[in-house]
Amino acid sequence: MKILKVQALRGPNLWSIQRKKLIQMRLDLEEMEQNPTNKIDGFRERLEAMFPAMIEHRCSEGVRGGFFMRIEKGTWMGHVIEHIALEIQTLAGMETGFGRTRETKTPGVYNVVFSYTEENVGMFAAESSVRIAEALIAGTDYDLEADIKKMKEIRERVRLGPSTGSIVEEAVSRDIPWIRLGTNSLVQLGYGVNQMRFQATITCKTSNIAVDIACNKEETKRMLQLASIPVASGSICVDEEDLELTIKKIGYPIVIKPLDGNHGKGASINVVTWEDAKEGLEHAKKYSRRVIVEKFITGFDFRVLVIDNKLVAAAKRVPAHVVGNGKNTIQELIDITNLDPKRGYGHENVLTEITVDRDTTDLLEKMGYTLETIPNNGETVYLKSTANLSTGGTSVDVTDMMHPENIFLAERISRVIGLDICGIDIMAENLTQPLKENGGVILEVNAAPGFRMHLDPSEGLARNVAAPVIDMLYPPGKPSRIPIIAVTGTNGKTTTTRLLAHIVKNNGFRVGFTTSDGIYIQNHMLEKGDTTGPLSAEYILKDPTVEFAVLETARGGILRAGLGFSRCDIAIITNIREDHLGLNDIDTLDDLARVKSVVVRSVKKDGWAILNTEDDQCMKIANDLNCNIAYFSMDEENPVAKKLSKEGKIVAVYENGFVTIKKGDWKIRIEKVLHIPLTLGGKAKFMIQNVLAATLASYLYGFKTDDISLSLQTFIPSVAQTPGRMNIFEFKRFKVMIDFAHNPAGYSAIEDLLSNIEATRKIGIIAGVGDRRDEDIRDCAEIAARMFDHIIIRQEKHLRGRTEQEIINLILEGIQLANREVTYEIIPKEIEAIKHAINIADEGTFITALSDVVTNAIGIVQEYLDKENEENLS
Repeated sequence: MKILKVQALRGPNLWSIQRKKLIQMRLDLEEMEQNPTNKIDGFRERLEAMFPAMIEHRCSEGVRGGFFMRIEKGTWMGHVIEHIALEIQTLAGMETGFGRTRETKTPGVYNVVFSYTEENVGMFAAESSVRIAEALIAGTDYDLEADIKKMKEIRERVRLGPSTGSIVEEAVSRDIPWIRLGTNSLVQLGYGVNQMRFQATITCKTSNIAVDIACNKEETKRMLQLASIPVASGSICVDEEDLELTIKKIGYPIVIKPLDGNHGKGASINVVTWEDAKEGLEHAKKYSRRVIVEKFITGFDFRVLVIDNKLVAAAKRVPAHVVGNGKNTIQELIDITNLDPKRGYGHENVLTEITVDRDTTDLLEKMGYTLETIPNNGETVYLKSTANLSTGGTSVDVTDMMHPENIFLAERISRVIGLDICGIDIMAENLTQPLKENGGVILEVNAAPGFRMHLDPSEGLARNVAAPVIDMLYPPGKPSRIPIIAVTGTNGKTTTTRLLAHIVKNNGFRVGFTTSDGIYIQNHMLEKGDTTGPLSAEYILKDPTVEFAVLETARGGILRAGLGFSRCDIAIITNIREDHLGLNDIDTLDDLARVKSVVVRSVKKDGWAILNTEDDQCMKIANDLNCNIAYFSMDEENPVAKKLSKEGKIVAVYENGFVTIKKGDWKIRIEKVLHIPLTLGGKAKFMIQNVLAATLASYLYGFKTDDISLSLQTFIPSVAQTPGRMNIFEFKRFKVMIDFAHNPAGYSAIEDLLSNIEATRKIGIIAGVGDRRDEDIRDCAEIAARMFDHIIIRQEKHLRGRTEQEIINLILEGIQLANREVTYEIIPKEIEAIKHAINIADEGTFITALSDVVTNAIGIVQEYLDKENEENLS
């Protein structure tokens, strides 16, 4: 078997709108296409032995053990690999259960699709599942544990930490979208101007000054003392002389810890001798030049969490320890403790495995113990000097036991330091009494405190401490999303997108939009190129200045990675025509319609899908939508449009020379087509379609009809506003038009336009695109032969797997099919072809360059026009 391609889908996609995180693997079964599972001796037994838990895979049988039944009856290896990929993720602690396997039009080649939790793990699972299947087929040994371990390591390296993850989960539960910014814990919640950012538990509301104070233990202590908050006595030391003076002042026992440390690193507690003090000083200085030395306070270690100046949780932290049984050594007890399923590698579980380090051996040495010592039955042996969960500690929830005065104290501390999310470390006998009564003190105040001990304590109630974070970032009434209008279809996407963006901008919004020629914010191009995929959409949604997004959404990005947004307010399908067929398993119009339908199926329930009544594929899609639907039609008398209007549907129509919106018996005339420059006085029928779609979307969003009308009148087809879409350059003796038309439907639209344009001679410059079907290239050439008197064939770009001559031959075949007298010549280079057309143009000639790289063509023609204007001025 051979993996042909593996890709990650991250948004709504062809396979599922709801399940956005899918791996799609294109797999060639090769000789295994002829060998289903029931023809492989012992395959089921080997599979069941390796994956006994697959008994729970119900598969299409719908019963426990259903998948094994399918194996027994005989199923193809792609299906098996799908199930293996899901199961190994589950074994690695990432349970996920959606999968699909479908054969492509190429015999023996399958798309194997399965869900993932972490993308990098999912990509690894794809390759691993094929290797495992090959071993099971051959009956050879396979080190499954090594793959599981590797997947856990990958997850730990790339996953969000428990605190960050809990905030994201809470946001998702409230329907707040999120985007991971990079590979660390920096996360954006919401879109555009409504976004909020956080990293771990530092938010965009967190005060930089407050973080600086919290990270400076000396400054924190001073501020707390000035606020009459109890702290441990002590001072800062940099050398042994300072250490000696401090000990003389506060006496033993002491605690020594780095001034800038975290997670308990470099700390030594309950130090009672000068030698141990010197050693503790050197250990702490490995982490910080300055070291804090304080009086050791007996009691328990508590962590109190305050969010938005309100106490939300408190936990008693217990250092990593083992309890003796009179039989096992300390090392054996550690190993037994680490078998607890709640403990895991790094942050993968609620508790962390206990590791042996210098701190452990020092504590044991003070007790006269080693790792080989056998503790007495019931004896507790502490293995760490601090109670951090990251070093194997445990936590007990004590939130409901806090004395009101301690709650007041904690909330006051958060305001004194100024932290929106504040972790307060307290040493006290308990929190049920005020600290001033039991002698408790504040040890530290932490910016970016971890949530894990509160989310899933070892004992006591779990606290959803992420909820108050979201409450703070998104209080009631604050939106997290921005309006999104998505535009897809075969032809007219870019013009419709640009017109919509113009209307939105004129209504006072700062608009971001993506097109096939670039990414724009308020008409400023920020990125050049074909930007109609998910990354470009995300670019707009990440921009903190954008208030409204209009996103051209092409088939390529949907197939490659899914949509770049979770849902939209309005989606438009302009039309579905033959284009890009024969690529990426999209061979028919039905296939293409399935891809385009992803966009309208992502519309929110109370949003609007806008469809073309004159397009059969659009009308088929309408039957499967779960949102409001509106329609547009070039003919008011179109039977479908009339029927829909009678049913009370909203329909935009072209009637009596007007762009009109109808519902039932009423009409709203928006504007006369003659007053809409984009339509060239009504000559460009295909542009009227784009106007209808954009007008309808604007109306449904809620813009006033007067404002829509004004925007339609002020949107001028030009290089600035519609590059490559009917850009007409008027020379003294002739005209040149540049257009992006590149498929039969686009060529037909140009043919219709040219039939309404008077010219002494019509010259066309055309080219074929190598990855289109033979019939598409021929059809374009046939249409060109009908609308032009002279054709210049140029073919230097976009060969895409074909030779230049192959494409030219197909074009010549198409010209002959027109059965019309038309002259032609071949000039390979586009620049030379345009120059030649201009040079042979007579009075009244109309030149049309149908170019796939419009910027080059525009530049050449503009240069000639500028030269002519300069000569006229001189």
